[in-house]
Amino acid sequence: MKDVKISDSVIYIGADDKNIDLFESQYVVPNGMAYNSYVILDEKVAVMDTVDNRVTDVWLENLEKALDGRSVDYLVVQHMEPDHSSNIQRLAEKYPDMKIVGNAKTFVMMSQFFDYDFSNRTVSVKEGDTLSLGLHTLQFIMAPMIHWPEVMVTYEQSEKILFSADGFGKFGTLDTDEDWACEARRYYFNIVGKYGAQVQGLLKKAAALDIKMILPLHGPLLKENLEYYIDKYNTWSSYEPENKGVLVAYASIHGNTARAAEKLGEMLTARGAEKVVVSDLSREDMAEVIEDAFRYDRLVVASASYDGGVFPVMEDFLNHLKSKGYQNRTVAIVENGSWAPTAGRTMKAIIDSYKNINLIDGVVTIKSTLKPDTEKALEELADKLTAK
Repeated sequence: MKDVKISDSVIYIGADDKNIDLFESQYVVPNGMAYNSYVILDEKVAVMDTVDNRVTDVWLENLEKALDGRSVDYLVVQHMEPDHSSNIQRLAEKYPDMKIVGNAKTFVMMSQFFDYDFSNRTVSVKEGDTLSLGLHTLQFIMAPMIHWPEVMVTYEQSEKILFSADGFGKFGTLDTDEDWACEARRYYFNIVGKYGAQVQGLLKKAAALDIKMILPLHGPLLKENLEYYIDKYNTWSSYEPENKGVLVAYASIHGNTARAAEKLGEMLTARGAEKVVVSDLSREDMAEVIEDAFRYDRLVVASASYDGGVFPVMEDFLNHLKSKGYQNRTVAIVENGSWAPTAGRTMKAIIDSYKNINLIDGVVTIKSTLKPDTEKALEELADKLTAK
C-alpha cells in the first residue's frame, strides 16, 4: 500500500488497481484507478466506505493492519455504487456487532444488492445528523444525485475533514504522477457532469463548513490549496467554459471531412485562436473529447452524411453532450455529402435541444472534397469563430 498519511486517528486503507482497463466498462484508465477507503480510530471505530471487489484482499489487509486488533463499531456508507459498496456484507459478517450508517435510500439499495438481513444493524441518518466516535464527530450531509440518489458526504468536525464520496475524484492510481485537473475534469464531466445543479447545491453547503482536507473515494487526497479544487468544481458545475478555445470534432469516412477539419484548425490558429484542438471521433477516446467540449467555449462539429443522417460516432458524441447537459457555448456545423448531404440537419436537430447555445448561422456544406468555394466558406467560418 502506498504510504498515505492523513493523521494519527484517520488512516487510509484503500487500494490501487493498476490492472483495470475500463472503469465502469466504458472509461479508458491508462493509469489505473484508486479505490479509497478510510478508518477513524477513536473510542469508537468507523470505516468510511468499502471498496470494489477487484481490490478486496488488499483492502482487508490494510484494514486489519490499521485496526491492530481492534473491532469496527460503524461502517459509514456514503455511496452504494458497487465500486464502493461491494464489501458491505463481507465486513458485516466479519464484525457482527458493527452498525451500518446510511440514509433511508441507502438501505433500500442495500437490500437490492445483497441477500442479507441488515435490518437490526442499521443507523439511519438525515441532513445534519451527527455521530460521536469520542473525540471525533461525524456530521452527515445529503448529496442526492451526485451522482446517485442515495449519496451523502460526511464532515468530521474535529479535524475538519470532508469525506466527499465521488466528489473531487479523478481517474488514476494514487501513485500516478500527473496533473490533477486533466483526469479530474474527464472524470467529472463523464460521470457527474449531468448533475451540475446538485453539485452547486452541495458546494453551497460546503461553503458553510471549515474544511481543511477533502478525502474523495477516487484519486488523490486533497490537503492543500483547496480553493483551487473547489473553484474548478464551481466552474464545471455551472456549465461555464473553463478556457477560451475551439474544439473541432470530426467524423470522417474516407478522410475528406478529416482534411476539412484539419484545414479549419489551421485557419483558426492563424487567426489567433487561444487554443485549437482537432479530434477524430472515430479514433480518440470519446470521454476525452467530451472533456474538451466542456473545457472550451467554442465547438465545431464536422461530419460526413451517412444512411440519410449523420455518421454514427458523431451522433453518439452529440447525444453524449446532450445527456451531460452541454450548454453556454458557441457551436458551428460543417457537413459533407457526395449527393444528398444530411449530416447538417441531423446534427442541428440534436444541438437545438441543448440549452443556451449560440449556433452560428449557416451550415458549411462540402461536396465530397474541399474546393475553392468551400475553402472560402471555411475561411468565413473561422472569421466568425475568432471575431472579437
